[in-house]
Amino acid sequence: MDLATIVGMLAGAGVIVMAIFLGGSFMQFVDVPSVLIVIGGGMAATLIRFPLAGVMGAFATGGKVAFTHKKVEPREIIEKVAEMGDVVRKSGPLGLENLEIDEPNLKKGAQFIADGYDAAFIRESMERARDQYLTRLSEGQRVFKSLGDAAPAFGMIGTLVGLVQMLANMEDPSAIGPAMAVALLTTLYGAVLANLVCLPVADKLTAKFGFEEINQTLIIDGVMAVREGKSPAIIREMLMVYLPEAQQQASMEEAEAKAA
Repeated sequence: MDLATIVGMLAGAGVIVMAIFLGGSFMQFVDVPSVLIVIGGGMAATLIRFPLAGVMGAFATGGKVAFTHKKVEPREIIEKVAEMGDVVRKSGPLGLENLEIDEPNLKKGAQFIADGYDAAFIRESMERARDQYLTRLSEGQRVFKSLGDAAPAFGMIGTLVGLVQMLANMEDPSAIGPAMAVALLTTLYGAVLANLVCLPVADKLTAKFGFEEINQTLIIDGVMAVREGKSPAIIREMLMVYLPEAQQQASMEEAEAKAA
């Protein structure tokens, strides 16, 4: 579970709710027409830009990444791949079936090796899986970014609708209040939806894309090195380029300490 997302959203919502209660009644900030304009209009605009299946898939991907994202460091993957190489050298490819691997694609690669598939098939299959996964992340980012852009725009549309209703009923004081509420609350709803939900999730998906692009490529190169029967030391050295420079130095010092 990604606590940062949950804490951030709850903190943002809490600050807004606290400000509302300190200034008056919560029900003053509840307006059904405003909700319909912002959420309904934003969803309609998003559906125009993307197919329905893509939008539903994006919501599933965004929710999974935002709330259940578990970050796997490249250094951990390198150590697991090196362990796989050690198992293959000692017990053969079938030894990988008894090795516990948490990362799904790395586990799939280990199974490919254990099943004896040739190198070309393994690389092609894993590259296809990586590209499909990255495409889902990119599509999810685009959908949330689109909804984040549309929400404030429909908030402004709602403001204009409310102002028109207010100006058209100036002779009726009882109609001015509800119309003004629509005018102001749609802008509020649009800003909150965009800046507290949609755009942060879109940014998280963008970060996830860059991170996973490195990790999945690392996994493919690592699996291929294991398939070729390279030693754990060579595998570590090959995959070290995927680490930041500071981590590379730390890993080298750690390997030297173990060798000593």
